[in-house]
Amino acid sequence: MKTKSSAKVSAKWIPIFSICFFFLGMMFTNKFWGHLDSDNQLITQRRREQELQIIAEDCNSEKKKAGDQDKNVINEVYKAHESIQKLDKSISMLQMELSESRRALERGRRMNVSSVMSNEGTPRKKAFMVIGINTAFSSRKRRDSVRETWMPQGEQLRRLEEEKGIVVRFMIGHSATSNSILDRALDSEESQHKDFLRLDHIEGYHELSAKTKIFFTTAVAKWDADFYVKVDDDVHVNLGTLAATLARHRSKPRVYIGCMKSGPVLAQKPILHKYANEDVSLGSWFIGLEIEHIDDRNMCCSTPPDCEWKAQAGSMCVASFDWSCSGICKSVEKMKFVHERCSEGEEALWNALL
Repeated sequence: MKTKSSAKVSAKWIPIFSICFFFLGMMFTNKFWGHLDSDNQLITQRRREQELQIIAEDCNSEKKKAGDQDKNVINEVYKAHESIQKLDKSISMLQMELSESRRALERGRRMNVSSVMSNEGTPRKKAFMVIGINTAFSSRKRRDSVRETWMPQGEQLRRLEEEKGIVVRFMIGHSATSNSILDRALDSEESQHKDFLRLDHIEGYHELSAKTKIFFTTAVAKWDADFYVKVDDDVHVNLGTLAATLARHRSKPRVYIGCMKSGPVLAQKPILHKYANEDVSLGSWFIGLEIEHIDDRNMCCSTPPDCEWKAQAGSMCVASFDWSCSGICKSVEKMKFVHERCSEGEEALWNALL
């Protein structure tokens, strides 16, 4: 019984042991968490150092890129400056060449004007266009039908030439017999109307190609014009529309404008071959030359209702005729009718911008 009682711990030691164990626990806990806090601080510091290193590397990379971009910009600016300098030199050289070309062209023009004389020995007159209306001795009524419709007369014809530079003449040669009755009749008509261009050519239907060639030669010798026009006396023409059409091509050095009715003409010999049709001959003469061919369908409208419908639609025809006749069929009787239906109006000619 005494042995069991001696093995028991006295109750007074229990509080003492509790206090001791409490302090031991506190010491152990503080040491453990202090070690953890220290480790966490080390990890946080290393992480910050890594982040700062990454940021520094990014900044260095951006600075390097910015530096490269600055170098590229400077190089581009330098190249652009060199290009501008070269361009300035090229422009200066072109301006000098252009000025010299203009002076040479002006000298050439003065020489041409002074050297090319008309049959009367006077310098050529400046004109915008010279229109030759092909006619024959037997076509007096045709000429009158043209005079009564689209061709100005008297003072208006003179004013048209002086103010607009538009010359309109009936072109005709002479008979095979000198001073024949045909020539005298033509002399009388010319004294009345003063609208003829007399050619050094013997009239004949089968000589139309030669007549056309002589017309252009005579017209060029007499007038210094931008355009030379050939038309027949059985075709209706709107002069204002014709002038406006040609004015659009005025800046072109060599141009052949017309209604290419039969397509291209092929010539096998490098000569001015004369075909039966004078228009075919004219087209063939321009082959091989540096001339721009322009096919303008408004230069070959049909008679009413075709030209009338186009006029109402705002597309005024330059010339109108019947395809089956290569001119207006029975033009003496029909010219006035076509003019009433397809004319541009009197003011169109005087208001045309050339």
